[in-house]
Amino acid sequence: MRTKKVKQAKESIETSPLIIKSPKIIQSDLPIVLEIGSGKGKFITELADSNRDKFYVAMERDLNVCYRILEKQEILQLPNLAIIPIDAKDLNLYFKPNSIEKIYLNFSDPWPKARHHKRRLTAKSFLTLYESMLVPNGQLEFRTDHESLFKDSLEYLAASNFVLEWQSNDAPLREAVSEYELKKRDNGPIYGFIARRK
Repeated sequence: MRTKKVKQAKESIETSPLIIKSPKIIQSDLPIVLEIGSGKGKFITELADSNRDKFYVAMERDLNVCYRILEKQEILQLPNLAIIPIDAKDLNLYFKPNSIEKIYLNFSDPWPKARHHKRRLTAKSFLTLYESMLVPNGQLEFRTDHESLFKDSLEYLAASNFVLEWQSNDAPLREAVSEYELKKRDNGPIYGFIARRK
């Protein structure tokens, strides 16, 4: 789906101190929580607003969408939220090993064609990366409305060093919810799992 361009997005992002544009290691005295593919930011800004005792990082490649997260951040005045406009494969440029408490993957691109499966955010290479970034016993939480992606992701997980703690074919609402999940809940089931790093 093509993202609508925001006229002032590029300038706002270039000048905002709230968006980390150059690779640097994110450090915080608070536990770090990461959402990969934050969309317009409803989920992560709600979490950051409700849990000021944790430091949240929104990762979103699209600069126009990052601008929407920035708008919410400025309205809510969230000192415990950073935004990074990068690809997930570059996680190690922004986080030290064993530094993230939890990673959220919410409604990631399903990449349905077999030749694109390696791009999925639950593919083996990404799970290995998440494992290195998470603290011992750190969690990976996944949600999707795409049944094939869910089933395949459970298979990827079974071959990894993660332990499956919970899974559901009808995942309930959480304390925060994304725009996408609200829209999709009326159309069918939401699948999800929580896994823990060994």
